[in-house]
Parts: sequence; C-alpha cells; structure tokens
Amino acid sequence: MQYIGLDKQIRKNNFNSILLLIAFPALLLALVYALLYFTQGEHGEDPNTMFLQTVPVVLGITGVWFLIAWAGHSAFIRMATGSKPLDRIENKRVYNLVENLCISQGMKLPKIYIIEDDSLNAFASGINENSYSVSLSRGIINKLDDDELEGVIAHELSHIKNRDVRLLIISIIFVGIFSFLAELAFRSLRFAGGGKKNKDSKGSGAIILIAIVITAIAYFISILLRFGISRKREYLADAGAADMTKKPYALANALRKISGDPLIEAVQSRDVAQLFIDNPKPSTHKPASWDNMFSTHPPIDKRIELLEQFV
Repeated sequence: MQYIGLDKQIRKNNFNSILLLIAFPALLLALVYALLYFTQGEHGEDPNTMFLQTVPVVLGITGVWFLIAWAGHSAFIRMATGSKPLDRIENKRVYNLVENLCISQGMKLPKIYIIEDDSLNAFASGINENSYSVSLSRGIINKLDDDELEGVIAHELSHIKNRDVRLLIISIIFVGIFSFLAELAFRSLRFAGGGKKNKDSKGSGAIILIAIVITAIAYFISILLRFGISRKREYLADAGAADMTKKPYALANALRKISGDPLIEAVQSRDVAQLFIDNPKPSTHKPASWDNMFSTHPPIDKRIELLEQFV
C-alpha cells in the first residue's frame, strides 16, 4: 500500500467526514420532498409549495428529537455498556497514562470508566468537556503493556480532540429518524390493510406503499452514510494516536491483541458498538464481502498496515 503521510490522511478523513455529515440533512429533506411529490402531488397540490411549507415543521420536529437524544445519550451509553467510574487509588497506572497524554495535548482530563469484562476493548463518549469520558475494559487494562495501553488511550483521546464522538452521535440520531419514519410507514400499511376495502382505501394503500419504498431507501442510504462516518473516523483516530505518542507500532500491537478478543457481552446495541475501538459484537464480516459494507469499523488488518507506515 502506498504511503500517504499522516497529515494528508488526517486532512482527507476530515474532508470526507464533513461531506458524509452534510449528506444526512440533505437526505432528510430529499425524503420529505419525494414523499410530498408522490403523495400530495396526486391530489393536485403543488409539491414545491407543500415542501416549502413543510420544511419548518420538519426541521422543528428534528430539532426537538435532537435535543432529547443529545441530552440523554451519555446515560444511555453507560447503561448499554455497564461502565462504571474507575477508582483512581487502585488504578494509578491508567490515570497516569491518561494525564500525561492530556497534558501533552493541552486537554482537560476526561472521566475514566471501566467495563468489567475480560475482553479487550475501549471507547470514548461525551459531547463537551464536562461529559467527555474514556471507558476501558478490565481485560484491556490487564493484558496490554504500558506502551500498548497508552496507544489505545491516545486513540480514544483523539476521538475526543477531533470531536469524533459528537459527529457519530449526530449520525446515530439521523439514522434513528429514518428508522422511525420507515417503521411508521410500515405500520401504517398494516393498519390500512386491516380496514374495509374500497377505492379510497386502495388509493391510501398505494400512497403508503410509495412512502414505505421511499423511507426504506432513505433508511438504507443513511445506514451506509453512518457506517462511512464511523470507518473514516477510526482511521483518523489511529493516525492521531500515532502522532500523539510517536509510537505507532504500540497501537498496531494493541490492535492485534484486541482483534483476538474484542467481544463485550454487555453490548447489544449496534449504535453503541460503533463507538468502540473495534467492534465489540460477534462478527462474521470478511474484508471483501458484501456484509463489510455495513461494518462500523474498517478491517483491522488494514488499520495495522497503515500504522506500520508511520515509522
């Protein structure tokens, strides 16, 4: 693989991530317009006029959705992973590594949590300096040496420094909106199908079918966009950790060990899984398979290969 350089990789990943994030609201507005065009337009209304009238309502509802999800995401993540505050007195090694890295980067010390699981994994979360945190599994603390653990912590601090977690949360919320709309359209079809059959009901059923197709397509695209964001940010965090520690080989070694046992039993949510340094759920994805399109993480062998270029 051709060496592309650390700075170039960071610029490239930042640019691609911004493009992917812009695509979410564009996709949402396109979904609204398509629904109006294929439904309201059939009754003589001008879809363009309807779209302009509907945009403020859609943006308002989306804003409320964002505020609720934004305010409650930290508690949800802690419940979903079973993470608890890490005791400083009994874990001075971890706190020393985190503090030294934060001092070198001029960062405020994030909260540190532990997941009581012997597998190897870690993730960062939070939306501002008061809520930023790094969570480490018991296994990753016990099974990595200092350089390797420092590389993992630097990876997570890079996510915080680059505002990756905030970016991922936005993408997760958008996917939730599309998922809700697709589920709503599907339930509407079931409700319409259970009533008395007449011309109006047939027309309504056709409109709902159109709505299902449009929302399903939008949901599918939103999932691909979210996974694209997650994969891009993992490469960027790897590069950031290599630059922060000046020991890319240490993170590469850590990733090799993590890939052998990343499973965190408490994690069931696919949304939470994408926050980890490696997918904490069972996976049968192969690098060249169709399923890899839906992977929240790039192939770990490729990440190691890129890290080994930074010598």
